[in-house]
Amino acid sequence: MQVPATSGHRDLTPSAWVGRFAYLVPDGARVLDVAAGRGRHARLFAARGARVVAVDRDADALASLRGVAGVETMVADIEAGPWPFSAESFDAVIVTNYLHRPLLAPIVAAVASGGALLYETFSAGHEALGRPTNPDFLLRENELVDVARGHLSIVAFEQGCKGGGDRPAIVQRLAAIRPWRDQVPMLPT
Repeated sequence: MQVPATSGHRDLTPSAWVGRFAYLVPDGARVLDVAAGRGRHARLFAARGARVVAVDRDADALASLRGVAGVETMVADIEAGPWPFSAESFDAVIVTNYLHRPLLAPIVAAVASGGALLYETFSAGHEALGRPTNPDFLLRENELVDVARGHLSIVAFEQGCKGGGDRPAIVQRLAAIRPWRDQVPMLPT
């Protein structure tokens, strides 16, 4: 699903990776969009009937979600304070273009049984192409696989150069589920 851009020329088109694996998130699911910004993924899942919590420290960015049916916003600096979702779980957790390593374990823990984690962000090697250049914001080789191992079942993983568009990037992408006992992930038809 393509969501039109809003004023300010900021593209609200969902990540192709998230769109590709959105089938892992059932209609009506409870979804957490971490570092949601202007809510391109919150909008995608809300349009599919999900109940979305969009969290970001940027109140102005979240304000663009005001009035979007199915989206609740939470302004929180999740890096400076406690993880606000420690007592909650979600049918899906979506993270793109964001990395704060101390939150990797809480993010994985927030995925409910039968739920999905869709994660895509910059990886080591990207510093040669542009920002971010700080290694604190670049995943190490196979880091998302290592984070998921023992907790989630990996449906798909990619790492390397993401071409297309006018800005190439070095990324890692993970689609993983916390299966119910004896559940096998199904590919879309």
